[in-house]
Amino acid sequence: MKFEDQRKLMVQHQLKGRGIYDQRVLQAFFKVPREKFVPEEVKHLAYQDSPLGIGDGQTISQPYIVATMMQDLKLEPHDIVLEIGTGSGYQTALLAEIASEVFTVDRVWTLTQRAREVLAELGYDNIHFRCGDGSKGWEDKKLKCYFDKIIVAAAAPDVPASLTKQLAENGRMIIPVGNRFMQQLTIIIKKDGEIEKFGKEGCTFVPLIGQEGW
Repeated sequence: MKFEDQRKLMVQHQLKGRGIYDQRVLQAFFKVPREKFVPEEVKHLAYQDSPLGIGDGQTISQPYIVATMMQDLKLEPHDIVLEIGTGSGYQTALLAEIASEVFTVDRVWTLTQRAREVLAELGYDNIHFRCGDGSKGWEDKKLKCYFDKIIVAAAAPDVPASLTKQLAENGRMIIPVGNRFMQQLTIIIKKDGEIEKFGKEGCTFVPLIGQEGW
């Protein structure tokens, strides 16, 4: 079966069939070729309902988990998004399909470079890359960085203070919070300078390694 046909089935059964209704999210999943973001030896598994290893001890997340996190963010075309955990670049591409700009951080240089190459090949020009400690967000002493949406693709023992600080007023963040073996997707909303937290479903992510992570 062609990858395009597998992609359509993934959207129909793994996403729509499990409650993903946001049309912007569904259209992004229809468009982005997941097979481009996985190692050659597992390309035939690109559209199965599970995470896949991408090297350096990292994974590309299960499509449904990525979709539900993006849906919970309530992404808008004018949003400036911070992504913690570039990984393969697949989620980065999905975000870039919807948002105005995506700032993405990963601590693994080889993954950052590989993702940058694939995303450039696919024609994305609204993505900014950085290799560093994602638990501290997008640090820039010259600029006050505030993001409309923040998505964290690694598990933290608590919500990093730096990320909360970089979230814009009325902004939303989603992050897996818990221990190294089991976490809960947590939505953070900033209103009038105050933080509201909402717990979602359980999940399992690789740990967020850094000063404000593990």
